[in-house]
Amino acid sequence: MTAIDPTAHLTAEQIEELGRELDAIRDEVIADRGEKDAAYIRRVISAQRKLELVSRGVLLFSIFPPAWLIGTAGLSVAKIMDNMEIGHNVLHGQWDWMRDPKIHSTTWEWDHVSPSDQWKHSHNELHHTYTNVIGKDNDLGYGIMRVDEDQKWHPFHLGQPLWNFLNACFFEYGIAAYDLELGKNLHKRRRKNPEFRARAKAVGRKIRKQVLKDYVIHPLLSGPSFLTTLAATFTANLVRNLWTHSVIMCGHFPEGVQVFERRSITGETRGQWYLRQMMGSANISGSKAMHFMTGNLSHQIEHHLFPDLPSNRYAEVAVKVRALFEKYELEYVTGPLPKQVFSAWHKVFRLALPNKRPKAGTPDREQDLIAA
Repeated sequence: MTAIDPTAHLTAEQIEELGRELDAIRDEVIADRGEKDAAYIRRVISAQRKLELVSRGVLLFSIFPPAWLIGTAGLSVAKIMDNMEIGHNVLHGQWDWMRDPKIHSTTWEWDHVSPSDQWKHSHNELHHTYTNVIGKDNDLGYGIMRVDEDQKWHPFHLGQPLWNFLNACFFEYGIAAYDLELGKNLHKRRRKNPEFRARAKAVGRKIRKQVLKDYVIHPLLSGPSFLTTLAATFTANLVRNLWTHSVIMCGHFPEGVQVFERRSITGETRGQWYLRQMMGSANISGSKAMHFMTGNLSHQIEHHLFPDLPSNRYAEVAVKVRALFEKYELEYVTGPLPKQVFSAWHKVFRLALPNKRPKAGTPDREQDLIAA
């Protein structure tokens, strides 16, 4: 938390009452799920597949600049849709209630180098459980950045704007790396662990499959347009990675979003867990098209409160959630995409510098990272 706890005015009874009110919002949506929601996700999947098919067809003629531009733009949007509004949300189990084996978190595999089962563990089980808890949440700073003023500074942190930019460009590979918890498993003894080796082999197989599809098969099918199709696919993956990274950063890294020490979640109640999700997330304001292209993660606060609710319902839920923020006098961190991106990157640069050392008598949060 910041030096001044923005939740200090709440009593224990108020926090638990807040939790009950949020439970009621969730229960209302669950009771109302139905064919309209099922039709929505089926339309989105159908549109994404058609857009990708058409875009790849156009890229057969990518030797001609207009075809390259149209095909690359279409493929970029299709990959973003696959990862954000479809893959991310299906793998959260948002559509499991449909009992459709083709749209189920246990069977879905996405256009991504991280195997879905490993992503579900690191994202659903760890990130959503330990949101913004230093040393427990791998999504917080992606394990390569200083994320709080009280964290001990090292010269390595001077490079974190560069590390973050490179991570953004190759974000799907960065996700695969911290799904594997590669940093702590590079130690010789841990590398020999059978479980880690099995997971590493699964990632290797998924990477080979993705590279073969994107950079061998489709370019070869383009014949004379091999090189231009190759460039188009690389560009589409780059666009998808930069966009996804920006959305995720805007959800958890802008100024005003809180981080937490591990000891702060000991004995955490349901209401306290809800409160941590509220204070550890930020939204992006914008049009319906923008919300769709973010996979509705522009409603990051609502997503973290209710990760298993259908994403198309977050907009209506946000109205009720924001009313609770006002009722309990809490800050609802939100803003347009440019503002949130600037805020997040400003924080990356600010924390790259030794601008503040841990206060005397304050436990060094870096120990949380080392212990993790």
